[in-house]
Amino acid sequence: MSRIIVVSNRTPGKGPAAGGLAVALRKTLAEHEGFWFGWSGKLVDTPSPTARFEDIDGLKIAQIDLTREDHHAYYAGFSNSILWPSFHLRLDLATIESHWYEGYRRVNSQFAHALLPLLKADDVIWVHDYHLIPLATELRNLGVRNRIGFYLHIPFPTLDTLYAIPNHQELMRDLSRYDLVGMQANRDVTAFTEFAEHQSPSTLAGSPLETIDFGRTEVSAIPIGSDPDAFAKLAVSSAATKMTKRMDRFLGEQELILGVDRLDYSKGLPQRVEAYEKLLANNARFRRLVHMLQVAPPSRDTIKEYQETSDTLDAMCGRVMGRFAEPDWAPLTYVKRAYGQASLAGLYRLARVGLVTPLRDGMNLVAHEYVGSQNGEDPGVLVLSRFAGAAEIFEDALLVNPFDTDETAEALRMALDMPLDERRQRWQSLMAAARKHSVDNWSQSFLDRLSPPDGTESTSRRDILYLASVA
Repeated sequence: MSRIIVVSNRTPGKGPAAGGLAVALRKTLAEHEGFWFGWSGKLVDTPSPTARFEDIDGLKIAQIDLTREDHHAYYAGFSNSILWPSFHLRLDLATIESHWYEGYRRVNSQFAHALLPLLKADDVIWVHDYHLIPLATELRNLGVRNRIGFYLHIPFPTLDTLYAIPNHQELMRDLSRYDLVGMQANRDVTAFTEFAEHQSPSTLAGSPLETIDFGRTEVSAIPIGSDPDAFAKLAVSSAATKMTKRMDRFLGEQELILGVDRLDYSKGLPQRVEAYEKLLANNARFRRLVHMLQVAPPSRDTIKEYQETSDTLDAMCGRVMGRFAEPDWAPLTYVKRAYGQASLAGLYRLARVGLVTPLRDGMNLVAHEYVGSQNGEDPGVLVLSRFAGAAEIFEDALLVNPFDTDETAEALRMALDMPLDERRQRWQSLMAAARKHSVDNWSQSFLDRLSPPDGTESTSRRDILYLASVA
């Protein structure tokens, strides 16, 4: 069997993973021979010419260091000040500095040169996320002919937004150098297809840009998931039960509305708190009977836009407290730190409402984790943004437009008033979808597509562009 080489911006650290990509790929790589390659998290004066290996919690990890200047241009600059906001349709938050692109490509080249001597001829290379879009091009330029796949964990931008990204033509050409490009949702494949069919408009000089050939690249929606049965067990573990009992003592007869997110402007946290405020304003009967807990550990807090989101959320929470709090009742709790998976699973299980309302998201694994943690005899209700990739598979959630805080407030009311039979019926459908799209099925589906049987012919270009979701 071929080795699997996982490549991502960061390699996993020691101790239990907090969630998302790290949790998903730890399980996948643990079941295959291979290693995980990426940045060590260290900043040095001289970039690493070669990778160093380390065993971390049973995983074989290969790491390189980056210089502070390269890391800033590649990570904080091009990746998170241009690509992240643009892919989330927030061009108003994009900051464009031309030299960042040079650093972005330079780091991808460094990754390729350090990875090259570690590869064997039949290795299958699986590259993850927007930080490393050019990596296949850099590897191909060094003579690598291995099968290389790319998975985009964030949404793919609409056509007009894509055109606004500096060097978007080169980035799309980079994607054409992969054998397989996996995306979270059909909407992302549709956006990609629109570019592939129409390509870029003419340049300022009036000359059409060179057409990119996607004829050798399979593009498909392969939605990622979690491990719902593992979360079901975790939710009744001793650590989870400890958290549940603590919250039970605090809540008393109150129903819990729970949000768990990184502190990121794409998560719609101010809009979420405003929707909760409207719930209390429009339905006085819920006061003293509900409590909202928002867990939002800081992320990329050195970037101005994230600091502004934090300040806005602080003000929103303060406003709700000032408007509705009583000496013996607080309407909400806002926590700016991360919790372990077991504690989160306990909170998920206790929550009557899981409030997952990003303005735009690739998938959102919190939705999967919430569903997996529920008590099937008395499950909670998932209120989910229709702009999360998860909305394509969780049809029995209460789907909302997170920009419409009145609609979200009404969904909260419906969730709190929903009878037990309907809650059970909806949860059973959601749990079936979570199991169908588990992390095991996701990784197996991707690797099956990336490693076709010998002699399999390439898919035609038309078939490539219209491959359906595995849903």
